Formats: sequence, C-alpha cells, structure tokens
Amino acid sequence: MTEVDTAAVTAVHDASVREGGVLVRVRSRLPEFTGALQRVAEQVLADPAVAARSTIVELAERSGTSPATVTRFCRALGFEGYADLRLDIAAETGRARAAGWTVDIGREIQPSDPLERVLDQLMAADTRAMQDTAALLDLSEVERAAAAIATADRVNIFGASGSALVGGEIQFSLHRIGVPAWAWTDVHNGLASAALMRNGDVALGISHSGQTRETIEMLAEAGSHGATTVALTSFPRAPLAELADIVLLTATQATTFRPDALSARHPQLVVLDLLYIAVAQRTTERSHAAFQRTARAVDGHKGRKD
Repeated sequence: MTEVDTAAVTAVHDASVREGGVLVRVRSRLPEFTGALQRVAEQVLADPAVAARSTIVELAERSGTSPATVTRFCRALGFEGYADLRLDIAAETGRARAAGWTVDIGREIQPSDPLERVLDQLMAADTRAMQDTAALLDLSEVERAAAAIATADRVNIFGASGSALVGGEIQFSLHRIGVPAWAWTDVHNGLASAALMRNGDVALGISHSGQTRETIEMLAEAGSHGATTVALTSFPRAPLAELADIVLLTATQATTFRPDALSARHPQLVVLDLLYIAVAQRTTERSHAAFQRTARAVDGHKGRKD
C-alpha cells in the first residue's frame, strides 16, 4: 500500500470514529473504566460543554484526578491528547446547540415541570439517542444478520425484563412475514430451545448492558450448537457482545425516571425495525404472501366500515 493509500485509509477511519460521536464512545466505554478514569468519564458526560471549555488542569481538578490521568483517558478513546478531545466535544455540543437540544438534554425533570416541558425533553433525548444510534450502527452487521435470518430454519430471541418486551416486537414482526421466530424470556425454556438449535439457525440476544446473565447463557448455549449469534446491546465490549458473531449497537440518553435501560427501548426498536425490513427485502415474495394470508385470517374480526 502506498503512502497516499495509507493516508486515505487513515482519514476514512478517523472520519468513521468521529461519526460515532465522542460522547457516545465515552458512554459506551464507561463500564470499562475504573477509578480515576471513570471519574474523568463521568465528569465529561455530566457537562460536556464545560469540559470543552476547560483546560486539562481544570478537568483534572473537577474530576478529582490528575492531568496525567486525563491524558490516559484521551488515549484510551483514541485521541493523541487533550486538545483533540476538546475539539471533538466542542464540535458535538455545537451540533446539539444548532439542533436546539442543549436546553433539555441532561436536565433533571422536576416534579413541578409542566408536561409540555417534559415532552420536549423526552423528544430531545430520544431524538439524540436515535441520531447517535444511527451514527454508531454498523450497517454491514445489520446486513449480515438479515441475511442469516432470511434463510434460517429457526430464529430464537432471548431477553429479560424490558429487553423481553423489545424481543416480543421483533418476534411478532418476523412471524408476520413467515419467519419461524420464537421469543423466550424464561431461562429454562430458553435454554431448552437453544439446546435444539443447529447450523443455519439464528439466536438474537437483547440486553442494553450486555451483562444480563440469563441472556448471555441462552445465547452461549445456542452458539455452542452452531447457531449464528447476534447481540443487540449498547456496550461493544460487554460479555454478550464478546460471545456474539454479529453485534448491533445502540446509544441511549437517560432522563429522570428513565435510566439507561429504559431509555434504550426506542433506539433498540429502531435497529430491530431496520433489521426486520432488511429481512423482508430479502424475502419479498414470501413476505407479501404471508401478509396477505394473515390479513385474510383476521379480517373477520375487524369492525365493518359504513
């Protein structure tokens, strides 16, 4: 490879890293950081605009660390130094201001807040989360997952708690287009079904944290029998992501009364809707025929129009 080619590849890589958003990267790496590095990350996330204006000494003082720790934090994120980190944070917070998000995102919802303001804050947070998810998502991974599901003899979907509700949505959608899909929330039933999987089957595990033990166990069991494993999570280095063949990433924006796990629902549904449509595109004739048959089956239970 020539120097020009190398420079071009590097530029493309750098651009793709920036597209994900520095704050998204900090949030996704937060569980990995411990001690002083975690305090720096939390300080940046708590007030990105202030971090963008701070010197390295000021950020170190606010986080109760040292300039050397801030430098290590920058390098852990792929930056050469603090100046590059500040530039990226400033650019990202600038885009947020241009979109009108800075007033609401990150602000605590108060008991006395009128519903109009609460609605504006929720819309801003969810819009930002879905925009971040779109930037973070690797579409080639979605393509791989869709191709595997489109030809699968069996699709098992595993999730617990809120992730189980999201799993039920994708199971329903796939079922309507003729894909043999099951959603499992009970770990015993899920493990039993996973043990019967084989090559050509697909197992999808959903967990915002990527650390839900039951979901990890069920996905691992499916993978041990040859199924293609897919993880939907917000953390690329979480245990669920580490064991999966294909990883689909989401981003979140927590608000008062909606911690990250609850705030993950809408980004998860966006990714799964995209996956569902990608599967339908690959099975157009089967999908149309399935829709027609299922529509006829339930047509008698719909109210008559005058």
